[in-house]
Amino acid sequence: MSSFLAAALQLTSTSDPDANLAAAEELIELAARRGAELVGLPENFAFMGDDQERIALAPALAERCSRFLVTMARRYQVTLLGGGFPVPAGENLTYNRAELVGVEGQLLARYDKIHLFDVDIPDGVPYRESATVQPGSTLPPVVDVPGLCRIGLSICYDVRFPELYRHLAGAGAELLMVPAAFTAYTGKDHWQVLLQSRAIENTAYVLAPAQTGLHYGRRQTHGHALVIDPWGTVLADAGTAPGLTMAPVDTAHGQRIRAQMPSLQHRRPALF
Repeated sequence: MSSFLAAALQLTSTSDPDANLAAAEELIELAARRGAELVGLPENFAFMGDDQERIALAPALAERCSRFLVTMARRYQVTLLGGGFPVPAGENLTYNRAELVGVEGQLLARYDKIHLFDVDIPDGVPYRESATVQPGSTLPPVVDVPGLCRIGLSICYDVRFPELYRHLAGAGAELLMVPAAFTAYTGKDHWQVLLQSRAIENTAYVLAPAQTGLHYGRRQTHGHALVIDPWGTVLADAGTAPGLTMAPVDTAHGQRIRAQMPSLQHRRPALF
């Protein structure tokens, strides 16, 4: 049983990694000063810009992001999720990788995004993530973090695939991390309800760091970084400005909800 504060950070990242990482550190420090023990950065926290520029920067940026997460976790004594950064994956391709780092700077878990956002929506921006991103080939991990809880990883578009979160719940996840750069157009209708659904159906906490605002060209994200409890209650909402939102995670509360609503025990996997 444990109880701790979790923080979901909200950024307006651009194509300037120096500025992005400086903004990220400012919020990590603020979250730590407010007592957060688990801190999540959103998808694309270090870079949001042109695909070819991302590919060119990826070799240096991948190393820099991993070092940044280690340094920040140690400096501020938090367990830290880097919600997605580019890692070289062959010619003209990168992975979209999340890393979870412990307070001593140790790598706890790593996940390469497996569901890629290839969608046509009427916001004037074409989305073809698969054109420059290599999907991961392994299921997302669950890691038992001492003093916190069992944490499962995912990234953004994954939230539309409930079977991924059922896998995480089956592997023991008590908290689901969903760092994102959700489009403004889809976010207004789908972001919160999808996250609440993943929390309710898996009776797990959800921590969802987010990008917000206008990034480059017409690329605009929804914001509203959220912390949601296993009943589906929104505990904290960051709104639309850069910043952070925080709420307590209480594993005893989660266990009470699972006892009251034992739907995970009532599954019939032999039939479907």
